[in-house]
Amino acid sequence: MVEGWAAASRHKFIAGELGSLPVILVLVAVWVVFQCLNPNFLSPRNLSNLSVDIVGTGLIAVGIVFVLLIGELDLSVGSISGLAAAVFAVLSVNNGVPEWLAAILAVLVGTAAGTIQGFSFARTRVPAFVVTLAGLLTWNGVMLYVLGTSGTIDLDENGLVAKLTSYYFSKDGVAYGLAALGAGLPFVISYRERSRRRALGLPHRSLRELGVRTGALTVLLFAAAYVLNQFHGLPLALLIFLVVVAGLDVLLRSTHYGRQVYALGGGVEAARRASIGVVRVQTAVLAVSGTMAAIGGLFLASRITSVSQSSGSGVLLLNAIAAAVIGGTSLFGGRGTTWSAVLGALIIQSIASGMAITDIPVAIQFVITGGVLFAAAVIDALSRRSQEAHGRA
Repeated sequence: MVEGWAAASRHKFIAGELGSLPVILVLVAVWVVFQCLNPNFLSPRNLSNLSVDIVGTGLIAVGIVFVLLIGELDLSVGSISGLAAAVFAVLSVNNGVPEWLAAILAVLVGTAAGTIQGFSFARTRVPAFVVTLAGLLTWNGVMLYVLGTSGTIDLDENGLVAKLTSYYFSKDGVAYGLAALGAGLPFVISYRERSRRRALGLPHRSLRELGVRTGALTVLLFAAAYVLNQFHGLPLALLIFLVVVAGLDVLLRSTHYGRQVYALGGGVEAARRASIGVVRVQTAVLAVSGTMAAIGGLFLASRITSVSQSSGSGVLLLNAIAAAVIGGTSLFGGRGTTWSAVLGALIIQSIASGMAITDIPVAIQFVITGGVLFAAAVIDALSRRSQEAHGRA
């Protein structure tokens, strides 16, 4: 079994099919280095805070993954996230609109902004990065107009949105129960897929391989649940994040729409000849990106319980794009998953957290993050070159 696994892994490596292995190795290296510099880095408190800190940027990065899959780039997500947060704050705090309704309207604003950009890009065929660059400036201006002279609006610390990042499931059973569900559900799905492929005479995974994968996932999830329970318990923000990521992963992998997104990443003209509604799919992808940016903006506002003229600015856009790319989503389109955003966001936030608790200058953080991003881009390019050489791209 071991020899067969090693041979298969070596073949995939030569063919450029690296999967998530390089990302996981980088994450492990980052954690080992910072743990050596400060023993508190892997403490339950810091890891729990880390799991909440990745949510806002991670949700935005998930939207970026959709755009990268069709070989494009969305530069407006930071501004859209700030606009959505501003709309929510003005409606709920200044105008007394119920928070649940204000949150829905804020997300719809992000969806509308993304749809407008997507339709403009699809119809005019102006590169998406140009359309969304214009959107970056436009939506930032709209956000400043919405905030008006108030500048900063403080959110209710006991309100619905504030609790998104401050609420924890303190009972140990919640985290362990969800860990069991998180390990068992993928096994059931994989087993049914195996049975279907086996009945059709197609290549399929062995039961032993499914068992090993499920066992490894079970150990990982229960270890995470144990660590989180040592602090305050399972964060609501992390639970929502993982559910959204899993749901969108199913959307991409198991629906007609998802297959069209991947097909579009393989080439617009080829997709058009395959009778795929290119304009519809491109518009929908940018709409998803805008929606996820708006949701991420609410979580970022929740984390600091305020909205200001600087919301959505700074390095947020760069971190969101970097998270998607570092996590393994190809810059060339057609390859990547929503889980890429989780791994990428975890690496970026781990670097930021490690720098903070070791008192290393922020300038070094930018240098390290930039180096990791460059390395990810190089690996992506070399992987694609290897795949082309083996007729897999």
